[in-house]
Amino acid sequence: MIFLRRESLKQYIRWYPVTSIWIVINLVVFGLMELYGSSTNSETLIRFGAMYHTPFWNPELWRYITSVFVHIGGMHLIMNSFFLYVFAPPLERMLGSFKYAIFYLLSGVAGNLVSQWMASSYSVSAGASGAIYGIFGAYLYLSLYHKYMLDRQSQQTVYTMLAIGVVFSLIMPQINLSAHLGGLAGGFLLMAATAPLWRNKRGR
Repeated sequence: MIFLRRESLKQYIRWYPVTSIWIVINLVVFGLMELYGSSTNSETLIRFGAMYHTPFWNPELWRYITSVFVHIGGMHLIMNSFFLYVFAPPLERMLGSFKYAIFYLLSGVAGNLVSQWMASSYSVSAGASGAIYGIFGAYLYLSLYHKYMLDRQSQQTVYTMLAIGVVFSLIMPQINLSAHLGGLAGGFLLMAATAPLWRNKRGR
């Protein structure tokens, strides 16, 4: 089971430096938002890099990345940081820290692109969910096309988490389903596109 985290904090930081950095950035940005306003206030969210949709203005391009590190409320931060802490490390070890960092950011951008495309009214959105679903998209690709890379229990965990995530995204109105699906599709396609690189490296 690759998703069981048995490392000490020191080992975790050393083995998964990029994931550790992502979590720290999430915490720091959240703390600053609470210090200068509120993480649930639209003006504060936009000031710190959240995405927004209006009929008259398009968000700046840099927001497609910065919004990945902005969270709306404490529970949003805790949930995303937990999923990142548990599920991201195996992918960082598999791809290598640099490629994983690019993969994570591109998955987040994919989620934001789909979210922005599907938005029909004024809205503010933020969070790492799109990037995290990109991670699950990578595992879904491996589960379907490279089963030897994931044990059965890990494969079942991926399917279960995706099923639960889709259900919650449908029944909870404040959850950005389009960002989740965009990130999932982005991660799946990115993993498929880079498969020849890591597959040849392993001699398969």
